Amino acid sequence: MRLRNIPGAKDAILECDWVIDEPEKFKGEWASVFGEKRPLFLEVGMGKGRFLMDMARLYPEINFIGIEKYSSVLLRAVQKLEEEELPNVRLIRMDAEDLENVFAQGELDRIYLNFSDPWPKDRHAKRRLTSTRFLERYNNILTPEGRVMFKTDNKDLFDFSLEQVEEAGWILENHTYDLHHSEYNEGNVMTEYEEKFSAKGNPICRLVAYRHAK
Repeated sequence: MRLRNIPGAKDAILECDWVIDEPEKFKGEWASVFGEKRPLFLEVGMGKGRFLMDMARLYPEINFIGIEKYSSVLLRAVQKLEEEELPNVRLIRMDAEDLENVFAQGELDRIYLNFSDPWPKDRHAKRRLTSTRFLERYNNILTPEGRVMFKTDNKDLFDFSLEQVEEAGWILENHTYDLHHSEYNEGNVMTEYEEKFSAKGNPICRLVAYRHAK
């Protein structure tokens, strides 16, 4: 269960130099935030930040942004960054619904969706981060060569996502229903959820998709 109500979390987040307040001001200008134009990778729903920070250490030549909706969850990542400063990481407290207000067309090179909320009820399908509704948002902020990489242990959500990729007219580069026992596991960086689920014997599903170049 996610923690959502830690007193003072919002204020603590805003005091951190690595958290971007009013990110709309940097739409189309994210290179200026990092001081150097590099590939820009985004994790949507970054949670406590472990995956994002592991990636930032492995790939210092890439700039990473993590967004998280809940202050009390994002606070955990802030605390980690205060212990180990990573110059190629920035964090934003925001909802994924607002992505197009924060990133310009073609500004992102990759989007990671790791163990997103499955929203299991049919009436909530549009809220799923791999729905055609969200794929259209990603389409508007990714470069033509940009990729969406999605991991989950929820097979129903994964099947839904495969259908949505096709319906949206995207190209499925590869996919697997058992990442850790597939050829695609090389170089895989695990999230905290991934470790927990795989330790229970749950196979991890993953897909990589991209849009048609305009």
